[in-house]
Amino acid sequence: MSSLGEDAKDWVISIVAAVVMALVIRTFIVELYIVDGPSMRPTLQHEERLVVNKFIYKFRQPEKGEVLIFKYPRDPSRDFIKRVIAVGGDTIEIKEGRVYVNDQMLKEDYILEKTRTEYPKVTVPEGTVFVMGDNRNNSDDSRFADVGFVPLDLIKGKAMLVFWPLDKLQSLS
Repeated sequence: MSSLGEDAKDWVISIVAAVVMALVIRTFIVELYIVDGPSMRPTLQHEERLVVNKFIYKFRQPEKGEVLIFKYPRDPSRDFIKRVIAVGGDTIEIKEGRVYVNDQMLKEDYILEKTRTEYPKVTVPEGTVFVMGDNRNNSDDSRFADVGFVPLDLIKGKAMLVFWPLDKLQSLS
């Protein structure tokens, strides 16, 4: 039979191990985020909760179509969530409400309306991505100087799952 002291010691060890594991998971593997604002509608709604994979981009670069979290270039203490539209080396152009990547019009079934702004044809610099919100006409994104091309080192992770509210549970693959 164990003594009360041994039981307390086992509890303390278990609690410390759980805290260390939680810190490691949050720091290196996944983090939870809250969507703030309407820029990703209809895909994501204000105040939905997300699970973000923080390690995936240690092994590969972001791919077109992925929804990611990045540090706002003008204020790295703020996080933004947007969709990758083009990657380094791609050309991007917006004309007549349509987005073209490498001279091919994107099929974007995740947006509700055409883009009202035009954007001249440019090449996305290597080491960066071009991002846009799904709510194109209400999104501060790569089309504007305050965001611009997002350097890969500002990307925090890939949005993987909406987990709250429960009735909105969905994978963001």
